[in-house]
Amino acid sequence: MKAILEFNLDEVDDSMAHKRCVMSLDMALVLWEMDQHLRSMTKHAPDTMSQETYDALIKVREKLREEMDERGLMFDNLIQ
Repeated sequence: MKAILEFNLDEVDDSMAHKRCVMSLDMALVLWEMDQHLRSMTKHAPDTMSQETYDALIKVREKLREEMDERGLMFDNLIQ
């Protein structure tokens, strides 16, 4: 099975769509790195971290995952 995407790079909208397709793996990797960074910050939180900061980090990670879930995006489907 094949899928072929075709873009007219002389058209602004097509050119932008092409850039999104070409850079989609990089965007997925940035999301993965941010998710893992937030996980690490909470899993290995220093004793000096305030509860408010800890809770905020948890909420940010939950929001990231909620936004991805609403769009049907899962790291397992984007990154191997």
